[in-house]
Amino acid sequence: MILRRSATALAVSAVLCAAAAPTAFASPSPSPSPVLPSGLYGKTDPKYDGVWRQSLALIAQDATGVRPAAKAVDWLTGQQCANGAFTSFRADVTKPCGGKELLDTNATAAAVQALTALGGHDAAVKKGAGWLKSVAGKDGGWSYNPGGPSDANSTSVVIGALAAAGEPTAGAKKVLVSLSIPCDAKEGGGGFAYQPDKKSGKLYANADATGAAVLGALGAGLAPGPGGKDVGGTGCLNASTPAQAAHNGATYLAGATAGKAYLKSAMPGAEDQPDYGNTADAVTALGADGLIAQARQPLAWLEQHSAGWARQSGPAAYAQLIFAARANGIDPHDFGGADLVKQLNATGPAPAGSVQAADSKKDSDSSGFSVWWIIGIGLVAGLGIGFLLSMRGRKRQR
Repeated sequence: MILRRSATALAVSAVLCAAAAPTAFASPSPSPSPVLPSGLYGKTDPKYDGVWRQSLALIAQDATGVRPAAKAVDWLTGQQCANGAFTSFRADVTKPCGGKELLDTNATAAAVQALTALGGHDAAVKKGAGWLKSVAGKDGGWSYNPGGPSDANSTSVVIGALAAAGEPTAGAKKVLVSLSIPCDAKEGGGGFAYQPDKKSGKLYANADATGAAVLGALGAGLAPGPGGKDVGGTGCLNASTPAQAAHNGATYLAGATAGKAYLKSAMPGAEDQPDYGNTADAVTALGADGLIAQARQPLAWLEQHSAGWARQSGPAAYAQLIFAARANGIDPHDFGGADLVKQLNATGPAPAGSVQAADSKKDSDSSGFSVWWIIGIGLVAGLGIGFLLSMRGRKRQR
């Protein structure tokens, strides 16, 4: 999502500014690398995205039949604050939340989705969902940090969390409908705005917000499966329901990715460049809405060109690609010849195993027990029958 990449962009900008500063102001020695927890996925400083990338990694593993390492799950649950919220990252979990750390709706929603998917964390999920409900805006939506105006991205990821936790989401979906742009708009018809423009109140289409909002309007989480075929095709509808708004958002993304097959981004003063993350999110949204045919071109582009981006960006990027593949019925173990699941697993602690393997072993053990039990019963029954026949023979002899 753009919010996470914005934080990274700020960090990169700071590095670039430091590099351009006069030598007199240069630091005499490089800053020491942060000591990363052994249960954390990724090798970069988790200050801005620790909980987010961990949650996405665990969701992607669960979605592909991988049982995450216990310490990876423990790290995530250990990040939760007493009130149920999560921050982007807590370096010292022995200290209570409420200091300099900003409580983060996006991190909390992602963590709730991850813990719900993994199962066995009902208390943490309930507390997380409860906190999310308690910080909803007056309009029923959410901002990145509580107290701000609602935005499409935050509202959408929270909808996914509440839906997973079994909470109602109808009111929040109405917020997304209010951020959808009418079909007859001069620009961006069908898309979603991140927020209304602060000065004019107008809505301007944002591809990243649209990718998130399509999932939110559908009531889907970060890792949706393929949607049923969208019978509306790519025609823009007069949206009055969340489903219609989701359809329009998907058609907007289909148009935005047609031709060059990818979405573009540009740093200030730089030329337009491919935006791999937004493109992956758009492909996920297209698949979730059922526009599989429209997702083929950008999906093929990702298969051919996203490897370098994923290696550099780490676990969240691999998770985004896994989500894009799954939403379109593509095996993430063979994504343009690459095994995304294996690559994701390599960014953190080794998984505990395979869900399928564990289930098979359980079935095998159960079947083995049943077979020997049946054999035992058969032997006992045979002995009993033999005994009865013997007794009958004796009676006849008498």
